[in-house]
Amino acid sequence: MSAPEVVMVITNLPDRATAERIADTLVTDGVAACVNVLAECTSVYRWQGKLERASEVPMLIKTTRENYPKLEDVLRKLHPYEVPEIIALPVSAGWPDYLNWVVQETQTRKQT
Repeated sequence: MSAPEVVMVITNLPDRATAERIADTLVTDGVAACVNVLAECTSVYRWQGKLERASEVPMLIKTTRENYPKLEDVLRKLHPYEVPEIIALPVSAGWPDYLNWVVQETQTRKQT
């Protein structure tokens, strides 16, 4: 049996307080080992036919592919956007000790 695959999930939130609240929940619930709440950025996108510009707070969320469905479910419930960006990228390489830690943190905590 192979080791669980680590993935990094990217999302953006409208403000830091919301990002930190969601990050706390993801880690406390054990669906993420670590969440980086990054500095505010400007996003430019088209929404409902109009060019939009918004300040957003990006988040980098580390979990396993096995936990991704649970993480997505929690994130969708807590995310304030109608259609939130939720993108999972495979981690193709990394320091084994760190990757093992991600796996351990998402397997040993009680998940709701």
